[in-house]
Amino acid sequence: MNNKRLAKDIHWAVTELGFKNYLLFNDNDIFRGYYLKELLHPEMYIYYCRDFLRAVPYFSYHANRIEPLHIRKADLALSNSHYLEDYLKEFNSNSFFTGQGCNIELFNGYKVFDTPDDIKHIPHPRIGYVGNLYGLRLDEEIFFTIAKYNQDWQIILIGPEDESFRKSKLHDLTNVHFLGKKPLESLPAYIQSIDVCLNPQRINELTIGNYPLKVDEYLAMGKPVVATQTHAMKMFETYCYLAEKKEDFPVLIKQALHENNALLEEERKSFARKHTWENTVSMISEYIILTENHILKHPTKSTESKS
Repeated sequence: MNNKRLAKDIHWAVTELGFKNYLLFNDNDIFRGYYLKELLHPEMYIYYCRDFLRAVPYFSYHANRIEPLHIRKADLALSNSHYLEDYLKEFNSNSFFTGQGCNIELFNGYKVFDTPDDIKHIPHPRIGYVGNLYGLRLDEEIFFTIAKYNQDWQIILIGPEDESFRKSKLHDLTNVHFLGKKPLESLPAYIQSIDVCLNPQRINELTIGNYPLKVDEYLAMGKPVVATQTHAMKMFETYCYLAEKKEDFPVLIKQALHENNALLEEERKSFARKHTWENTVSMISEYIILTENHILKHPTKSTESKS
């Protein structure tokens, strides 16, 4: 029923816009997009996977059954991480990695930002995380280990908290500062005010292959990054300090503080600036053209038969 409602809206929009032969791009909407290919008959149906939603309790009950079927019937399947690319290829051979775009115009490490008022009074060194504070993705114990290792390190946590973080014992530590949710446009100023940036993820099905966009944002600002070693972090390993266990984080933070210099900052910025939306869209376009050529050569073959 919801697929029909969505299809009706899409059909109205493409009619108003005068689209004749259009491509339908589904951004990880497993349920509401499941029948859109059959309902709308687009020139090409593309399924984009940027999160392993089958690992999220809300989605898992039906997604475990439906998403593999959904991937199989797509003409083209795309992902923002190599881990998710491998997952897609289990069900559709026409699956590819396209990376993820970072807003380098906003996260511009070559610009000098004013220090936000609520961080000015906090002494250095500042060790920070910027993003959603969700227990399903982040390991609270890593923050606790870092804070207890060196009382002079100030742990800056910026972002909305879920229930587990609101009840966290981190709120009892004097060198941990919860600054709350901030407007997107203010985040570069906060990142610039931090000495070492963190991405202390839990290791689970949701995080192991999840593209860490915040790491791109940190690097674009030239900041040293200490993060959990995951499959998706392999592409960042030359530019980040990667921890295999929580006890590694304080040691790597100490190393990052000691080693940081202008040359390393420039290398991080240059690396992150390769991950633009322009480059990502260019890759997507190439795979669309390849798929289109294949469909023209084999008009009677479906993606299911190819995979």
